[in-house]
Amino acid sequence: MSKAPPPKGLPPIWQKPDGSPVSCLEKIKVLNQNYAELKQMAQDALEDALLMECNEEQIKEALHRLVDDLHNPYD
Repeated sequence: MSKAPPPKGLPPIWQKPDGSPVSCLEKIKVLNQNYAELKQMAQDALEDALLMECNEEQIKEALHRLVDDLHNPYD
């Protein structure tokens, strides 16, 4: 069961595959750090592209495709 997304700018409430929340504080800390790092890298990439006169929507679509192309190596 998926809940409403968190307020803008905050990381999500991390969930296990069964929908229950991740409760280990160390796991949550790592996930939040990864989220913040990825967010900053994506922001930097967008800003670089805009400075190089790229189309904003194209860059955002490319970033969405990048995420959509991620695969689970544990399946």
